[in-house]
Amino acid sequence: MFLIFLPIILIAGGIILALVNYFPKEVPREKFFFEQAIGKQAPDFSLESIDGKTVELSDYRGRNVVLFFNEGSMCYPACWDQMTAFGNDERFNTDNVAVFSIVVDQRSEWEKIINEVPQFSKARILFDSDRKVSTAYNVMALPSSMHPPSPMHPDGYPGHTYFIIDQEGIVRYVFDDPNMALRNDLLISELSKLGRN
Repeated sequence: MFLIFLPIILIAGGIILALVNYFPKEVPREKFFFEQAIGKQAPDFSLESIDGKTVELSDYRGRNVVLFFNEGSMCYPACWDQMTAFGNDERFNTDNVAVFSIVVDQRSEWEKIINEVPQFSKARILFDSDRKVSTAYNVMALPSSMHPPSPMHPDGYPGHTYFIIDQEGIVRYVFDDPNMALRNDLLISELSKLGRN
């Protein structure tokens, strides 16, 4: 009789084990939507920088932070121009403001680019190769994304999207730019509304 129920017990146990491991132990409190981001706590993250160090957003509390999500190396010249413009604009390199360009490429790819293009030497590039941060910030399928998730690009690419996060970690400004223009002056104007820039 026991042998008859053994397969049922094993199957039921397997299903229970699979369900326990399938559902995440931590459920996000609230989904972060780009269109509703202003006034919300910015999702924290930890990403590798071009110099191999780990950058955590929470380490920048007390400073205003600009995040520039973009397609990375394949977005030439628009994204490259914005990234170098940030790195070479002293208004974004102060004790009160930090700017990071977040790309979905591998670090090794950008090491080659920087060796060949010295204008990138001051750019602060972070690597979101698994796209978790870009997904958390809900930037993978906005109007500026020329390659949203699709059969051709299953993982998709972010477009040309900016966030300004205040000293308390709250999103104060968002801008998705399908025109892919240089936006330093616009962002400085928005930062000036927060003070201490």
